Amino acid sequence: MAALDVLIIALYIILTLSIGVWVSRKASKGLDGYFLGGNSIKWYYLGLSNGSGMFDVSGTAWMVGILFLYGAKSFMFMWMWPIWNQIFVMVFLAVWIRRSNIMTGSEWILTRFGDDRAGRASHLIVAVFAIVAAVGFIAYFFEGVGKFMTIILPWDMTFSPGGTLLLSSAQSYALIIILLTTIYTIKGGMYSVVATEVLQYLIMVLAGILIAVYAFIAVSDAQLSAVIPDEWKNIFFGRELEGFWEGKLATFNDLIDTQGYKMFGAFIGMTLLKGFFASVAGPTPSYDMQRILSTRNVKDAAYMSGFTNLVLFVPRYLLITGIVVLGLVYLAPAMAETGAVSSGDLEMILPRVINNHVPVGIKGLLLAGLLAAFMSTFSAFVNSGPAYIVNDIYKKYFKPSASGKHYIRASHIASFGVVILGVVMGFFAESINSITLWITSALYGGYVAANVLKWVWWRFNGWGYFWGMLSGLLIATLQFLADQNKDNFTEGTLLYETAHIPAIYLFPVIFGFSLAGCILGTLLTPATGISTLKSFYARVRPWGWWEPVCRKLEEEGNPVGRNRNFGMDMFNCTVGIVWQSSMILLPVFFMVRDYSRSLWWLIIFVVTSAILKFTWLDKVRKMPDSN
Repeated sequence: MAALDVLIIALYIILTLSIGVWVSRKASKGLDGYFLGGNSIKWYYLGLSNGSGMFDVSGTAWMVGILFLYGAKSFMFMWMWPIWNQIFVMVFLAVWIRRSNIMTGSEWILTRFGDDRAGRASHLIVAVFAIVAAVGFIAYFFEGVGKFMTIILPWDMTFSPGGTLLLSSAQSYALIIILLTTIYTIKGGMYSVVATEVLQYLIMVLAGILIAVYAFIAVSDAQLSAVIPDEWKNIFFGRELEGFWEGKLATFNDLIDTQGYKMFGAFIGMTLLKGFFASVAGPTPSYDMQRILSTRNVKDAAYMSGFTNLVLFVPRYLLITGIVVLGLVYLAPAMAETGAVSSGDLEMILPRVINNHVPVGIKGLLLAGLLAAFMSTFSAFVNSGPAYIVNDIYKKYFKPSASGKHYIRASHIASFGVVILGVVMGFFAESINSITLWITSALYGGYVAANVLKWVWWRFNGWGYFWGMLSGLLIATLQFLADQNKDNFTEGTLLYETAHIPAIYLFPVIFGFSLAGCILGTLLTPATGISTLKSFYARVRPWGWWEPVCRKLEEEGNPVGRNRNFGMDMFNCTVGIVWQSSMILLPVFFMVRDYSRSLWWLIIFVVTSAILKFTWLDKVRKMPDSN
């Protein structure tokens, strides 16, 4: 690596640590200041921070690989997470969540189910879910950043005293970056996280623009036309995904056939089904929810969520497609010649392009940008996970009346604990893909049913929530374990056949088990107290089946009105999904020089923006500034 690139990265790290530590002086005012920034941070800073937190390096490496192989259709692969969640949050969920005026997602559950045994059971399982998810994501980042740094940086960091391997080079790099990020995150809490993430976002945008400009200069239209088939640019599909690579690159068709997405129509059907329910369920109890709860009021929560969508996708996909363009021209022929391209090769496209095909200076800024992507997402999870340990477990059940300084010290210890557990888990992860599957199938699969019902059905209670979450998580985890051991089962047996079904196709099974747990747990136990339900509905006002609660409020002379916005909310969500997709496909087609499709998606972006201005934004502006 050139000295200039090393200098740029070193300056970025020094600047980030300095800002994080300098801002941390504000964090010593109690848990509210530490985890939520005292609800005093402007919505646009939180939006930039939220967008920065979603710009992670492991996910970016994965997106580069799938765009490289599948072309423009790959934007629909993102629905597995699902990214629509951000649209649903923008349209109505941010307002519902922020009206609670609490600190964490599991504390929010108590406002829905009460503080009795059933409420505490639901509260506890959400806290456990949040902690496990934070640990899992830290492991995901540990695996991703280690692989990335070993390809990019020239120094061998292997630690093997006496010839015994203790740390591989990837693990050493990951530990160094995690340690640096943990220092300012733990010291400053939400203030440091947001301040550094705004800086990191600006660096990522600069990196995206620079790599896009370089890809335009370095690669000609003729070079791109020679390597990209017409079908690569086609977003439409049939029941099956046919291989479209030709000539020397035809070996990529074999990888398409073996990745589990061959039945593309069924795959998209499952992502649509999962995407809808997972989006209505709302954000998982992690950094996204913490940003919503950190806003000053309900109006700011809506603004922040919409702004997150606006600032995230265009710069991210300029960077991703710029890397893909360079990879298609300079790497694809050599990869195809091996005759045995694997999914692991796709994960390595990002670092290989940067290492071999990006000039000095731009390389340093790009590496700083990707390092910023890792550090921002990592710090977001390190800030959100311990909030559940300290506020929802330690403070509530063990030490309810300690001082603010005591709780902040406990938060420091909890943060270190979460990081250590995540790193330990990362040591045993086989690949980025294996952790991705665990997160998307086991964690999200078990989360959905209970968290949809909590919004829309008044009779749903704390025990239903507890058993629904638990049954969903158990069956999803069993499915994940079967998938990880699928080669150990006897061919032709039911276990073998089940284990070889891609996780996305088993979503209805996981959802069904979780839904059964929800309904049985609810109907076999008493309803939540009417006073809790009245308080919740009067404050949050969700749509759904709340008729008995509404009638009770009306009888008592407190008519809050029924929420009849379901149709308009779903219309705005549909328009919002198209709006979000346009911000992905516009930079993709622009970077591959398909200007006619770029123009169409620009028009779609303008039209959908105008629609949302009248149907969503104008209504948000009329909301009161108070909660």
